Amino acid sequence: MRPFRIERSTALPVDEAWRRLTDWPAHGARVPLTRTRVLTTGPTGVRTRFAARTGVGPLAFDDVMEVVRWEPPAPGRAGVCLLEKRGRVVRGRAGIEVYGTPEGARVVWTEELAVRGVPRVLDPVLALAGRLMFGRVMDGLLGSRR
Repeated sequence: MRPFRIERSTALPVDEAWRRLTDWPAHGARVPLTRTRVLTTGPTGVRTRFAARTGVGPLAFDDVMEVVRWEPPAPGRAGVCLLEKRGRVVRGRAGIEVYGTPEGARVVWTEELAVRGVPRVLDPVLALAGRLMFGRVMDGLLGSRR
């Protein structure tokens, strides 16, 4: 698995940045040919599960994720959400951290993923594609460009 990290700053208040970044169905709306649905009931928290289905017809696959750490931002403390990717095709971990700043918020997204059938020699390509795609998702969700 090749880890990658993306950072963005936004004028949004920290609570609004957190809300947008943890709106799981909104993620799917930002990724081509993808729809995200929450698989569990209730508010998001530890053990919330959701699946991002990407593709068309029989060429689609599910990226199933579960929240394993959920700490919304609070005064003097960053918000932290950690996800485990548990699908048959996509495996790994993701983290979203949202820090309050005098100008709004700073977001750090980390991802470590492996795609079944993709050889490790292609990890750098996978990491680059992930940075580009998830950077686009962050920009869309935060309503900004960096």
